[in-house]
Amino acid sequence: MHEPDYSVAGETAIVTGASQGIGEAIAKTLAASGANVSICSRSIERVGPVADEINDADDAGEALAVECNVREREQVQAFVDETVDEFGDIDILVNNAGGEFVAPFEDISANGWETIIDLNLNSTVHCMQLAGEVMREGSGGRIVNLSSVNGQHAAPGESHYGASKAAIIRLTETIAAEWAGDGIRVNCVAPGLIQTPGVADTLGIDSEDMPAREKTDRRIGHTEEIADAVQFLVSPAASFMNGETITVKGVPRAGNSMSQDLGLE
Repeated sequence: MHEPDYSVAGETAIVTGASQGIGEAIAKTLAASGANVSICSRSIERVGPVADEINDADDAGEALAVECNVREREQVQAFVDETVDEFGDIDILVNNAGGEFVAPFEDISANGWETIIDLNLNSTVHCMQLAGEVMREGSGGRIVNLSSVNGQHAAPGESHYGASKAAIIRLTETIAAEWAGDGIRVNCVAPGLIQTPGVADTLGIDSEDMPAREKTDRRIGHTEEIADAVQFLVSPAASFMNGETITVKGVPRAGNSMSQDLGLE
């Protein structure tokens, strides 16, 4: 009988924005399954402890922490080079780094718009091109980009964020087609409302108050649920998935947006 293969043991994964929240959960999930993870954030003081926790765990892969501002292409190149020097190759890339703020479209300055596009979209481009070069010169690989449900439908107050996340979905589809011949699969995950530190602060929700993962009527999810979706996409179990976006948002609701869920409109 067929058994699904979700293994990533012995592979090397880059995870950006891994100092907390979804990125941290992805890094720890892949490492717990035996992958070596190279993780980054803009502050080594924030991402270093995540690597230390992984390296102190039994039966887990190794972790390398690097300070890297993914908006800066030269820093991304240094991050990729350090990963290859440490682990020998890159099999998996997870583009998680990103950010947002809430504001009406007419109040977003040119600098504010460019900052969000640069952080969410351009950083993804830098990482895909530079890590993808290693994959294409080697034996291929798998890339997962993090988008958002707000890149799939209208999200009042988040025009800049929604535009960047919508672009990531189309970028994923296009590069999946272009790089399929190089043995690289490119997919995307679009989370809904997830209890990250930022969302927890806004909603005033403590981890002990979170509904259990077994409940099906939830409007908010756990970071580990996004990590599980990412691991599926980078595993052999998803070998026939390419250019797809998996939406992970709990109970469907028409007109859902983070602004509505947070009571900001």
